[in-house]
Formats: sequence, C-alpha cells, structure tokens
Amino acid sequence: MTDGTPHPDPVRPAPAVRPYLVTAGRIADAGSGRAMPLETQVVATVAGLDALGRLCFERYDIVAACRLPQSLAELAARLRLHLNVVRVLAEDLCEAGQLAVYVPDAAATHDASVLRRLIDGLRAIPDSRGTPRNTE
Repeated sequence: MTDGTPHPDPVRPAPAVRPYLVTAGRIADAGSGRAMPLETQVVATVAGLDALGRLCFERYDIVAACRLPQSLAELAARLRLHLNVVRVLAEDLCEAGQLAVYVPDAAATHDASVLRRLIDGLRAIPDSRGTPRNTE
C-alpha cells in the first residue's frame, strides 16, 4: 500500500545537498558571460594534489578525479554532479591554482569535418551482434 508520496530512486539516492548550496548560488557563466564548454579538459596541478588533504567534499572529489585529464562532461558524469556545479567548482579550483583548464579552440569544435569523422567512427563500431552499423 502506498501513501501517495514519491519514493526515491533505489539505484541512485537523492543528493543530500542541492546544487545551488554547493555553489553558493553562483552560476558558471556569471563573470565571463560564457560558460566553459562541455569538452573543456581539466587536470589537477601539483598544487591541487598537494592540497587534497585540505579540500572538502566536491572540491576534493574533483581534484582527486583529475589526476588524468578529462572533460567537464566526463567529470560530471563520473562524480554524478550537475554539470554547472562542476563548471563553477572547476573555475574556483583553477583560480586557486589547483586545476589546469584547457579550453578547446572554438574554430576546431565547430568544424564540420570533425563532426563527420566522429559520426563515421561511431558507425564503424559494431553493434551487439558484431555487425557494423549502416554507413548511409
């Protein structure tokens, strides 16, 4: 018998803290007018790795996960954090010298040939039966 109240997802518990509390209400593009792109690569600096013992919660998780370079999108998915939370915290960690941020060249990200090569590469991956996907 249900009482009409929604039940939390049993696979993934609801976050204990709302994203706006983690970022103190800040949004990622407030200062520059443009948020870092999803494909922005972040990697922990030596100073960031040295500061791990002094970092708390999400900041610790981000620096610890960035021992190897990865995109903001990968980082948000891996840590199960909202993308804009990761953007704001990455900006903070970069300002503190604990993360190095590498924004891709905007011209390269809008190049149609890059998208075409990506599509072709995805089509070359066999499906679950081992059959290549349609190349049309």
